[in-house]
Amino acid sequence: MSLHLDLADMRLFVNIAESSSLTRGAERSGISLPAASLRIKNIEDGIGTKLLYRASTGVTLTPPGDTLLHHARVVLQQIERLKGDLQAYTDGVKGHLRIAANTTAITEMLPSALSRFLATHPDVDIELRERLSGDIVKAVSEGMTDIGIVAGNVLTERLEVLPYRQDRLVIAVGAAHPLAPHSTVDYRDTLDYDFVGLPEESAIHGFSVQAARVLNRPLRLRIHVGNFEAMCRMVEMGVGIGMLPELPARRYEKQMQIRILALNDEWSVRNLKICTRSLEALPGFARELITQLTNEAR
Repeated sequence: MSLHLDLADMRLFVNIAESSSLTRGAERSGISLPAASLRIKNIEDGIGTKLLYRASTGVTLTPPGDTLLHHARVVLQQIERLKGDLQAYTDGVKGHLRIAANTTAITEMLPSALSRFLATHPDVDIELRERLSGDIVKAVSEGMTDIGIVAGNVLTERLEVLPYRQDRLVIAVGAAHPLAPHSTVDYRDTLDYDFVGLPEESAIHGFSVQAARVLNRPLRLRIHVGNFEAMCRMVEMGVGIGMLPELPARRYEKQMQIRILALNDEWSVRNLKICTRSLEALPGFARELITQLTNEAR
């Protein structure tokens, strides 16, 4: 075996593996498809075995490919830590931080916090993605994400976890809706009515569908909208009812003809947690962000 791997090779391979596509992996790495294919071929020739199963629908990893992916992520994470630690001494060293969070954290809690952090860390770039809590744990565990913010009772085994904030899900209904006279409601009873939903890829949409499935009831989605404000506008117009976090719900209740109902279900109150594979292994700037988030939450 004659294996020669540089950081560009490892970043390319990780990009291909995470996108399940040579084309998209090449695009994310900023190189052409032929150049990416040649790099992968050279790696495979050096190892003496295939790293990818190629098909018309994309690529999947062979067992040696899984092994390379694991080690490449570890190496790249260590490089980010090195960059972060050097920032205290060297100007112009860029750092990159990957964060995955649920809908509430992304829309209500992180914008102001991240803006303050980025203002004091001009050499750090952040990639922020919205995901379901279970997917966030998986991404952090596999090294696809540096910091995760999850909600509820999702299992976080083998991860380091810090408490963050508390989040409550509520139901928004129009002022003339049959449920409007109530102050609280069981989620089961809301399933008798049409819902205004968020995009299918949003964390709250996935959570609401899953909660209905546990009750063996369908979620009657009448329309999908792009954000909480659009949801509340549709609720105000009588299109349906909506489930959203209490913080934005109370804000829109003051602006629109809607009513906010607390959910009686225990799962509606969710504790948000920050999780990472290892605080010690994170770059210094990532640890600084976590410290800022937890301090502000207090």
